Parts: sequence; structure tokens; C-alpha cells
Amino acid sequence: MLYVDIPTRNEFTLLADKRADACVSIYLKTTPVTQNAQASRIQMGNLIKEAQAQLEETAFDKRRLGALLDGLNDLLDDDKFWRFQANSLAVFATPDSIRTYRLANDLVSMAQVADRYHLKPLFRAITFPHSAFILALSENAVRLLEMNADLPAVELKVPGLPKDVASSVGRAPNNERVFSGRIRGMEGHNVRLQQYVREVDAALRPILAGRETSLVLAATGRLADVFKQICSYSNLLPETIAESPDHLTEAELTARTRPVLDNAYVQQITDIKALFEKRAGERRTTTDISDAARAATFGAIQTLLVNIDSVVAGFVDDETGAVSFADKDDAKAYGVIDEITARAFSSGAVVLGVRKEDIPGGHDLAAILRYPH
Repeated sequence: MLYVDIPTRNEFTLLADKRADACVSIYLKTTPVTQNAQASRIQMGNLIKEAQAQLEETAFDKRRLGALLDGLNDLLDDDKFWRFQANSLAVFATPDSIRTYRLANDLVSMAQVADRYHLKPLFRAITFPHSAFILALSENAVRLLEMNADLPAVELKVPGLPKDVASSVGRAPNNERVFSGRIRGMEGHNVRLQQYVREVDAALRPILAGRETSLVLAATGRLADVFKQICSYSNLLPETIAESPDHLTEAELTARTRPVLDNAYVQQITDIKALFEKRAGERRTTTDISDAARAATFGAIQTLLVNIDSVVAGFVDDETGAVSFADKDDAKAYGVIDEITARAFSSGAVVLGVRKEDIPGGHDLAAILRYPH
């Protein structure tokens, strides 16, 4: 089983705001296969030593360093923790605290040390979490499932979810006159489908409230159209699994959902690239790190694409956004693009962590600005 902890936007904000005398960020490739976890633990130990060496080079306080290493090594020695993993692990530690996130994404292993966390790779989990809710909807049954990465979806218990159209509206749709006496035949059928869908939507609201996970609909015909019209969840994807879900297993629904998620991601990147080209003619784009840093500092970035695998060491002035690049990536410097990412995010920008090939021109970042520069 894949154990996944997808950080919420609020959790990301708290991590981005954290400042300490030593903030260690570790990203590690892991495996959900418990018997193969030993290799990940060995790599984790190596990354801890790498972070330790960086801090020792700066003559970091030995007592504080000891507290930091105690927390990391306690995690390393926790057999139960390592039995339940996903495809990557993110660890954020100071001498006073430690946080972990198990991620479905495949991230590059690294250890970063600074006075703040290195969070850019974590945006991959927010940008493309490999997770989705699946609503399998027909007149005969309704199920809500949740899928993560490569594993089959699992059905969720949803209080108040109707079993079918008949139980929802009191009788199966047919050609009888409805209570008001004003609707017959197919129009009456449509009214009952709307009643059914409204009841389904109402039951889903407490489950989906505050979530940003995509919802994929598996339904056919008029029922699919009615649900799209009535659904109150803003993250319903436009592409539908246009098959009756009644005889589809959880594994089959998962297999049909993955390409829907892939298509949605590709379309999102395609749309941003097209907008980037349009805004370039209006002097509302930049791929320059220094320009992007100033724009992020003053809240001028509307949309930002960042390469999750690159690290450009340096400093960004808190007041002006001026960048000073560092010759060495050590415990004093931090990731400049990472800092740009955090500032853009805090000002309400749409931030996507992507691979380099998804960024216009193959740069380390591409920003669409709110106004010309």
C-alpha cells in the first residue's frame, strides 16, 4: 500500500514562513515495498551526514547540532515509520522540530541546509499529486473512490449518499405524473435525475470541502450532463470517463482515471505556455531570475513555473528583492528560486512545480506578471 501525506496550502505556508538557525530539508527516493526500504534508510543516513558536514563547516553550535541530529537519527531508527512509505519522502527539521511528508511523486534525492526550508520540490506534490477522487455515478448505484499514484482506488464511506435514483426520489423514474401534476414523461425523468444529483452533491460537500484534489466523473448520457451542471465542487475535471461504472472494479476505474489526470496536467501546462506567449508581447513575462525575484518581492507575479530539480544558491533581499548569487551551496546560502517560489506563493500567485522541459525556453523558471515591467 502507498502511504501518502499531501501537504495542504496552509501547511506549505507555515513551512515557507519558518526561520531558524538551521533548517534542514531532505528529499529522498523511497519505496512502498517494505522489504526494500533498507536502501532508502542507508541513503537517508548519508543525507543526514551531508547536512551535518555543511553545518560543521560553519562552526554551528554543537549543542544545537546535537539536538538536530538526534531528531533525524530517531526518525532513521524508527522501524515502524519505514514500513509505511510512498515513492518519495520529504523531511524538514530544525533543532526544535521535525516534519515529514510521504509523496507519490518521484523526486531527486538531496539535502539542503539554510535558515529556511527548501520547498520547491514539494510543489510537485501540489502541482501533480497523482491523486484523485472518482465519482462512479449511475441510476443504479453511486460510489466515491479515492486513488493515489499507482494503487487501485479505494471506496470511501459517505454519510447521506443515496444508493440509487429510486431510493433518492422515492420511486424509479418513469412516465407517471409527479406531485405537482405539471411534468410527465421524459421531463419528469430529468427532474428526478436532478433531484438525485443534488442529493449526491450535498452528501459529497462535507467530504470535499476545502480540498484541492481533482474529481473525475465516471457516468454516461444525461446523468453525466446533469451532474456537471449541478456539481458544486470546483475541481471537477471536464473530461469524463464515459462508461457505465456499474461493472467497473476499483482497479479498472483507477486505470481509466490516470489518463484523465495526465490529460488535465498537459492541458494546464499547454494553457499556461500559450498565455505566456501572449503576455510576452505585452512585456508581462520574464525568465530572468533577478527580475523574477524583484517581481515576487513586490507581489507582481501572477503565474510561476519553476524547475523542481534545480538549485541556484544565493540570497534575495527582503526589501528590494535584489539577488546575490553564491559561489557555493552551503549552510549559509539558500535556494534563490526556492525563495522566489515562496514569495510568489504568499502573494497569491499560481505556482506550479514542473520539469525543465515544461518551462518556456527550457529555463529554470518562467513568470507571467500582473502588469508590464
